[in-house]
Amino acid sequence: MTFLLDVSAFLIAIMLLLAVFNFFTLRVVSSKNSASIDQSVSILIPMRNEAENVIELITLLKEQANLSNFEIIALDDSSGDNTKELLLGLSQDNLKVIAGRELEEGWLGKNYACYQLAAAATGDYLVFLDADVRLDPRAVASTIESMRAWNWDFISAYPRQIALTFLERLTQPLLQWSWFTTLPLRITQKWPRPSTVVANGQFMVIKRKAYFDCDGHRGVKAEVLDDLFLARNLVRAGAKGGVADGSRVSYCRMYSSASQLIAGYAKSQWSAFVNPLGALIAIALLTLTSIFPFIAGLAGELSGWYLYFAIVMTRSIKRDKDKNDSSTSLLHPLSALIWIYLISISWIKKYRGELSWRGRKL
Repeated sequence: MTFLLDVSAFLIAIMLLLAVFNFFTLRVVSSKNSASIDQSVSILIPMRNEAENVIELITLLKEQANLSNFEIIALDDSSGDNTKELLLGLSQDNLKVIAGRELEEGWLGKNYACYQLAAAATGDYLVFLDADVRLDPRAVASTIESMRAWNWDFISAYPRQIALTFLERLTQPLLQWSWFTTLPLRITQKWPRPSTVVANGQFMVIKRKAYFDCDGHRGVKAEVLDDLFLARNLVRAGAKGGVADGSRVSYCRMYSSASQLIAGYAKSQWSAFVNPLGALIAIALLTLTSIFPFIAGLAGELSGWYLYFAIVMTRSIKRDKDKNDSSTSLLHPLSALIWIYLISISWIKKYRGELSWRGRKL
């Protein structure tokens, strides 16, 4: 046990140092003093069975300030509910509603929808937005202004994650924690490599030229984690950018039930790793850093408790200071167990050919 505790201590020390580094250096998008954006902007929203989000989302988007010339394009991707009817009822002025074409072979649904949206857009900046994201009135202008200040060609502005149920509060903070404790983000953005790029596609802004130079979503048409692989392709093509804290200008509740959450992670977790071996290594590291210290502490090892509180601290110092996270940080070993379960069922469903999302087989 002593050897395992030593290895665990070494890994947790690195994670804690990275968390502290990112806390002080992570770039932040702020809505304060946002200037007017003169370039044209296209806000692009792929929608499939999003009736519950349509009215609130579009109403808020129409109130975007400090944009001299912007359009909103929503694509209805063969919804089975009344998404299309609601969109058409709101269609006026700068909102354009288009019907998605029949899914072509070799494409995943959302990727094809985003590809069609980009083709229909006229803006100098392309804003890809998930339907469950809500934006501050100056969010788009502030994000573009940040891009210009940092000389970036693309940005993944990570929204504040709303977690209401107990399962959400245990799992959702792990999204940001996973890269917050494993990468020195400011350094990887200054000297970018595709393998160290991270991104979240909930709220992503890309310069038009950079998007088409890397072949856009056509270059990632079969990728479940299209946001991550699109960001990597952007870097390969010479674009500058990365992830930033967008919690001051945006928020998102990804899943509203346990079944949605499990299905959502099951469809994508396998794609986060190169192969099953990569997943096993990740599970081993997660166990060693997030579960083993707690078990060692229960077994009477005082150092186990020190390590347990150290890994909890990596959760507590995340940049967005998420209240939901701070209240569940002490349950981090349980969060890690749930994540291991989600990774496992994702690979099982992958090999059984059972992956699906929103009524479509993946």
